[in-house]
Amino acid sequence: MKNLFKFFFNQKKEFDMNKFLVVGLGNPEDDYSGTRHNIGFDIVNHLSKSRNVVMSEDRYGFTGKFKYSGKSIHILKPNTYMNLSGNPTRYWLNKLKIKPSNLIVIVDDLNLDFGKSRIRPSGKDGGHNGLKSIIEKINTENFVRLRFGIGNNFQTGKQIDYVLGKWSSIEKNSLEDLINNNSEMILHIVKHGVENTMNKYN
Repeated sequence: MKNLFKFFFNQKKEFDMNKFLVVGLGNPEDDYSGTRHNIGFDIVNHLSKSRNVVMSEDRYGFTGKFKYSGKSIHILKPNTYMNLSGNPTRYWLNKLKIKPSNLIVIVDDLNLDFGKSRIRPSGKDGGHNGLKSIIEKINTENFVRLRFGIGNNFQTGKQIDYVLGKWSSIEKNSLEDLINNNSEMILHIVKHGVENTMNKYN
């Protein structure tokens, strides 16, 4: 069945190159709100509010859309757990006829210092279960990922507690500005392309 899904996803189709899908990854339950692992949700929440977008509950999560620089930007906050993010991403790519190269996925990254961001046009999952699920379901690594550094200031064996923990008071002092900057990076990708954005922000 999995191979059948991949077969249909990869058949030739009419992609709309003026559409982008921005997916912020996180876990949907209230207990995860404000945790490091949910930074993807925080960034798309900020993006939607800054563009006066009302997010509405839909298939596989909350969605919204707006126009920017002649492009249609669709936002998705999956309502599945992080490690199942591939199902909603695949569904909305297919429904909206968006090419994977116009997919922008926002994730947390333990390998980057807090507040550092990295943009890549493709690549491996880097040990991130959300990215792993998306790569598996859409059968390609060729989509944009915006990685937000959460640091790795934890003791041995405490990684899960750290990732699912709340931001420290020091981190919170700069978090709002960092989230705003990452929202601007997304708009820059849409308007100027990935390579230009990497040169500006990486």
